[in-house]
Amino acid sequence: MSTLPAPPRPKRKKIWVDYLVQFRWIIIVFVALPLSCVIYFLSYLEERKTEKKTYRQRQKEHEENVHKVVKRLQQRNPFKDGLVCTARKPYIVVGMRHVDYKRARHFEVDLSPFNNVLDVDRERMVVKVEPLVTMGQLSRITVPMNLALPVVSELNDLTVGGLINGYGIEGSSHIYGLFSDTLVSLEVVLADGNLVRATKDNEYSDLFYAIPWSQGTLGLLVSAEIKLIPIKEYMKLTYKPVRGSLRELAQAYAESFAPKGGDPNKMPDFVESLIFTPTEGVFMTGAYASEEEAKRKGNVINRVGWWFKPWFYQHAETALKRGEFVEYIPTREYYHRHTRSLFWEMKLILPFGDQWWFRWLMGWMMPPKISLMKITQGEAIRKYYHDMHVIQDMLLPMHKVADALEFLHREMEVYPIWLCPHRLFKLPVKTMVYPEPGFELDPKQGDTSFAQMFADIGVYYAPGPVLRGEEFDGAEAVHRLEEWLIQNHGFQPQYSVSELSENNFWRMFDRELYDHCRRKYKAIGTFMDVYYKSKKGKKTEKEVLEAEAAIAETEYAVAEKEN
Repeated sequence: MSTLPAPPRPKRKKIWVDYLVQFRWIIIVFVALPLSCVIYFLSYLEERKTEKKTYRQRQKEHEENVHKVVKRLQQRNPFKDGLVCTARKPYIVVGMRHVDYKRARHFEVDLSPFNNVLDVDRERMVVKVEPLVTMGQLSRITVPMNLALPVVSELNDLTVGGLINGYGIEGSSHIYGLFSDTLVSLEVVLADGNLVRATKDNEYSDLFYAIPWSQGTLGLLVSAEIKLIPIKEYMKLTYKPVRGSLRELAQAYAESFAPKGGDPNKMPDFVESLIFTPTEGVFMTGAYASEEEAKRKGNVINRVGWWFKPWFYQHAETALKRGEFVEYIPTREYYHRHTRSLFWEMKLILPFGDQWWFRWLMGWMMPPKISLMKITQGEAIRKYYHDMHVIQDMLLPMHKVADALEFLHREMEVYPIWLCPHRLFKLPVKTMVYPEPGFELDPKQGDTSFAQMFADIGVYYAPGPVLRGEEFDGAEAVHRLEEWLIQNHGFQPQYSVSELSENNFWRMFDRELYDHCRRKYKAIGTFMDVYYKSKKGKKTEKEVLEAEAAIAETEYAVAEKEN
C-alpha cells in the first residue's frame, strides 16, 4: 500500500493574520454563537407562526407578494437604475465566495417574505415552496408525514432558491440526480415583470432547463414545485472501512453502491464516502427502515442530532478502529448529520468544538450562522482564507475519481475528502452542465442509457502545506484545479471562490441554452451575466455597466442575425 509523495515546499513565515485566525474562536464563542442561537430561535418562532396559517392563506399572501415584485420591476428605469438583484445582504449567502457585485449601483427587489411552504400535496406527491424556505424548515414539516424531498441537502440553512439557481446534492443523488432534477415547476418573474410558470413540457420548457446553475440571472424565482417521495422513520446505516491506495479507495467507492455486474435498480437509498488519509476511507450506505425494525432487540439506535453527540464525521472515522458496523439513525437527524460541524470546517475555526466538555456545555448552540462568521471575519481574514484554505466541490464523471484524488493529493493534500455520487441525466436540451457526449455508447461503472454516473468530490479544509507551516498559493492551486476540471469534463459549483477567466468559464460550462434564454426573456440589461456575477473580486459600478454593455452588444447582434 503506497502513498503518493507530495511536492516539498519551503517554510512560510508567520504574519499577523495567522494570529487573528488562530484566536478567531474568541469571536465565535462569545459573539457569533450567542447571536446565532437568538436568530435560530426567532426564525423557529416565525416558522411556527406561519405554519398555523392555512395553505389557502399562505397562497393568498404569496400572490400579494408576487404582485409587489412585479410592480417593483415595472418601476425600474433601465436608463437610470442599476441592474436588478435581490435586497438580501451579501453576507447572508451560504458559500465561501464573497458577494461583491452588490457593491456597484443596483436596483433592489425585496424577496424576504418568500419563506413559506405553500402546499404539501400528498396525492400528486409534490410540495410547493417559496425560494427562501430552508432544508431544515422543510424537513421538519415533511418528515413527520413520512415524506421528504428526493434530495435533501445536508446543511439546515441551505435555501430552495439557492439549490435551484445554483446546485444541490445529497447521498441520494446517485438515484435522483441533482436537486434541480427533482423539480416539477418553477414560478418566475421575468425582466419585463411578466409572471410565468415553467415546466419541462410547456412553452417555457427552455427556461425550466436553463435556470439551474444560472445564479438568478434569468429572472426572479418566486416559488417552485418539487417532487416528494415516501420515506421511513429511520436510516439503517452501514459503515465499512477500507484501506489501500487512492486508486483502490476510488474503486471501493464505486463498488459500495454500483458493483460491476450489479442491478442499477437495486442501489442503496443513500451513499456517502469519507477519505480520511491517502490510504484510509470509510464508505457508508443507507437504507430507509421502519421504527419497528430499528427498535428490534439487538439493533443500535444512534441519535446523532443530540447536541452532545460526537460530530458525525468523527463518529464515522471510528470505523477505522472498530471495523464494519451497522446502526439506525432517525431519518431527519441523518439528513442533517453534517450541520453541527459544517462537515469538518468547525474543527478549523473552533479547534476544541469537538471536545466532550464543549459539546455538553455549548454544543446546543452549534453551528454558528455562516452569515455571522462572514460578517465578523473582516477583509484580512477573508483574504487569508482565500489564500490558505480550500472550499471546493468538483463534479466529474465517476470513472475519473481515482485521477482526481491523486491530483488533489499532489496539489492540496486536503483531508477528509467527501465523495457523493450523482446521476447526470441525458436531457432533451443541453444545459450548462451535461454528461460526456456519447457516454451511453461506452457505459462505465454506474452508467445507464439515460444518465451518466458522476461524483461530487468535496474538498473543505486547510491544505496539508498550510497545516505544516509551508508556503501555499491558494489562487494558483484553484486555477490548476479548474483547468484540470475543464480537461476532464468536470464542473465547479459557483458558490466557491473561482479563478476562472470568462473564456475558461465558458469552456467549462455550455452557454448555448443560457444565452438563448437571456435573449428570449430580455434578461440582458436587466440581470447580470452569470459569469460576471460569479467572478472573483470587487465590482465597481463602471465595471458592471461596461461588462453588461459589452455582453448586450454581442448578444443583440446574435439575436438580430438569428432573426
